[in-house]
Amino acid sequence: MTTRVGLVQLGCAKNQVDGEEMLGALASSSEDVRFVGDQRDADVIIVNTCAFIESAREESINAILHAVRLKKKGQVSRVIVTGCLAQRYAKDLEVEIPEVDAFLGIESGPKIGNVVFGDRPKRMNHVEPVADRYPLVPEKRLRASATPWTAYLKVSEGCDHTCTFCAIPGIRGKHRSKPIERLVQEAIQLVETGAVELNLVAQDTTAYGMDLYGRLALPELLQKLAEVPGLLWIRLLYCYPTMVRPELVQAIADIPQVLPYIDMPLQHGDDAMLKVMKRGGTADQYRRLFERMREALPNLTLRTTFLVGFPGEKEEHVDTLLQFIEDVRFDRVGVFTYSPEEGTPAYTLPDAVPAKVMQDRKNRVMERQQSISQANNTRWIGKEIDVLVERLQGEGAVGRSFRDAPEIDGEVILANCSSAPGTIVRVQVTGAGPYDLFGEPLKLAVVG
Repeated sequence: MTTRVGLVQLGCAKNQVDGEEMLGALASSSEDVRFVGDQRDADVIIVNTCAFIESAREESINAILHAVRLKKKGQVSRVIVTGCLAQRYAKDLEVEIPEVDAFLGIESGPKIGNVVFGDRPKRMNHVEPVADRYPLVPEKRLRASATPWTAYLKVSEGCDHTCTFCAIPGIRGKHRSKPIERLVQEAIQLVETGAVELNLVAQDTTAYGMDLYGRLALPELLQKLAEVPGLLWIRLLYCYPTMVRPELVQAIADIPQVLPYIDMPLQHGDDAMLKVMKRGGTADQYRRLFERMREALPNLTLRTTFLVGFPGEKEEHVDTLLQFIEDVRFDRVGVFTYSPEEGTPAYTLPDAVPAKVMQDRKNRVMERQQSISQANNTRWIGKEIDVLVERLQGEGAVGRSFRDAPEIDGEVILANCSSAPGTIVRVQVTGAGPYDLFGEPLKLAVVG
């Protein structure tokens, strides 16, 4: 009898990879499984949760309760909860939501088949402490993606940094790298399923290899990935500013497949805030790093995120942050408001910032960045760039350039384009907004 499985995928790209590994494990463990997009068509619902901040936890709880309601109606036979929320709060959830059939943690890939296809487990809580090394996850990933031309490649798990606001090390453990040969094998499989773009993710991508090889091995990994036939774009996400070495910058400059794009969350631009957050760097150190990177990479797209409203943050700290943004002139900026996380050092800090003040500060930062983004984008008018087509739209199409990471950055709006999604085309930029570019394909300019 065929078991229909529905996956509710929540959280970040790293958690998305975990979900794809679970689906791959299920597909490998039984031929009698079919994956469905609508939860109402499923026999088993897997909710792969996030617990990073309060809003993510609320979304996860709501998704679990929705699945439980379907089970109570008899539409679903089994509800399984996985991911960060299960890893962190399984014991509490087991009491509060007893209708859930099983809880599995972040390293649940090898066990998922037994829970889905076996008898109802006698012990609902299968969450265990994370391993000392990267878990032996199934080799196959099953991607139920509407955009198969782009994929995430998780290079490591966990984090060794001690940022005072972050609960991730307590959930996902210490930093553990995945071996290079395994990542190359995974990249080959992803390309075979249609990927031309790989976005490298981790809690700290730049720390890759230190635990396995005793050195920062990200440049070596990039070179090996670039040798995978059919892989055209490699993008770096989740880099840590104090871990960026000249060798990495040189690798980005030298390897054609590695895009001149780096996502480097800084969290603040004021030294007092950086110190209390335990970020391990100063604003001037960051400025000098960006100057060196831009000297080596003239077309570098620099993305960062900031956290406003940290306990003790004053208006003068925000003013310093705004000046820092003016000085550096980032291409892409995301801003979050502080969320107190139980178990973190910041959780008990005094001088909490009111929610309305946090939101006002977020708005101020975003407003300041908008004019900078507009100016940065305007400089591309008249230039040629490669664009990965994502969807057709009217007489044209919408895609992304090397400057645009999937889901978080802007787009390129193309006129007179009928190229199939997944195709990379050469484009002349004709216009610019604060977030998106506008362009038109050059005749016969199809790349790759």
